[in-house]
Amino acid sequence: MRRIISLWFPHWPTDRLRRHGLRHLPASRPLVTRVHDGRRYMIAAVDRAAMAAGISPGAPLAHAQALVPDLAVAPADRDGDAQALSRLAEWCLWCAPLTSATDPDGIWIDATGCAHLHGGETSMLTTLLERLSGMGLTVRGAMADTPGCAWALAHAGGQAAEVIPEHGQAAALDPLPVAALRLDAVIVKGLLQLGLEHIRQLRTAPRAPLVRRFGPDLMRRLDQALGLLPEPVRPVLPRDAVQDRRSFLEPVSTADAIATVIGVLVETVCMELVKRGEGARQADLLCERVDGSVQAVRIGTASPVCDPDHMGRLLRARIETIEPGFGIEAMQLIVRQSERRAARQVTGMPADMSPQETGDAELLDRLGNRAALDGVPVRMARIESHMPERRQVMMPATPCMKSTDWSCQWPRPARLFDPPEPLVMIRQDAAGVPLQVVWRGHAYGIVACDGPERVHGEWWHDASEYGRIRNYWIAAEKGGLQFWLFQSVRCAGTPDAASPWFLHGLF
Repeated sequence: MRRIISLWFPHWPTDRLRRHGLRHLPASRPLVTRVHDGRRYMIAAVDRAAMAAGISPGAPLAHAQALVPDLAVAPADRDGDAQALSRLAEWCLWCAPLTSATDPDGIWIDATGCAHLHGGETSMLTTLLERLSGMGLTVRGAMADTPGCAWALAHAGGQAAEVIPEHGQAAALDPLPVAALRLDAVIVKGLLQLGLEHIRQLRTAPRAPLVRRFGPDLMRRLDQALGLLPEPVRPVLPRDAVQDRRSFLEPVSTADAIATVIGVLVETVCMELVKRGEGARQADLLCERVDGSVQAVRIGTASPVCDPDHMGRLLRARIETIEPGFGIEAMQLIVRQSERRAARQVTGMPADMSPQETGDAELLDRLGNRAALDGVPVRMARIESHMPERRQVMMPATPCMKSTDWSCQWPRPARLFDPPEPLVMIRQDAAGVPLQVVWRGHAYGIVACDGPERVHGEWWHDASEYGRIRNYWIAAEKGGLQFWLFQSVRCAGTPDAASPWFLHGLF
């Protein structure tokens, strides 16, 4: 099922000015852009402060300045706004292979098959909006099955971020005003005069009289929003990207034909990558169908790749996810991300990778690009930390990845409990060495003990750990079990019998 994200930047021109030319302008000071209509200056765009002061686009500039004496005014630059919006759409390619700028203040993202790479649809949309808000942009977003439905919810929905379930566009559109269908102002005014204020009323009204009165655009927009008519998203292409495109005299639709074209595309692209001394880390295959829509397949690699055989295998494995429809009339392969490659030996393997690592890289690529697997394979890596439970972290399983190795002279157990399990200390000797403990309701007599090993809390990560100390002991009980115990105390040099004990692991 197709899934589209619509982003709306209601204050795009003024937000762009604040990010670049007017960075030092206080956020509390209203800002507008002006344009001359041949007779006088009019307000073209407003920011949030100006809107809160009662200024709206289309108002005379003189009236706005009378309303807000300290109003900041800048000339409108619609060409600059459009170019910046196109660059922002290109930036959004990190989350999906198909993005498109929709003048004057929106972006469409075809997120079909990409949400699982970002933790699900809600997580994907939330992360996207958070990153854009962090740039100082006012943004609203929605995800739905159709571009029209997503656009309507982003502009007229009740929330700043909405995710509509599959096939739920009709119910989501019904309470929205008819203006959310991207209709001409004259058509909207005529519908309001007829009493058709909401899309529900328009959807249930007889079609023929409305088409005769308002023309075909009215029902075309409604059917596009409902998914009854296709509405393609024309993708933006990254600048200076390695790419190749092939058009066909006759549309293709079979898996064999698509695989043949993939072989031609990867040969050309990999040849250009070799010339640049680079390797692909992320590539998109765009299949342009005869109905105007685009099917996209994205692959990623664990290391820079310029081998046509390996890249071709990754793409051919995704052919089953392509829906050719009535046929594909053109295919394009674009390298979205590339990196410099290390020098290569005569054997054909990277100088810094062994044959085993090379095989691991290809295996990770095949696993990571399977649609059935959510995201890239991961591995456990060691990190710099004094606390045992923080010494490992899940990281992308890149074969070239070098993890930090903190050597330790003390032995560590093969099994750790997360979190450490509470322990009752029954008996200790005069030096504080454990002699008898109770764990999970059973008493254990300690016959041998080694320690203590003192570990200080990492106060530079968590202020609550300041002054906390763990005294670790390796304890062997009569039955053969070897415990890894620790007592959590607050300050060094102040023994406290009431300090709790824990079992952190088993040898």
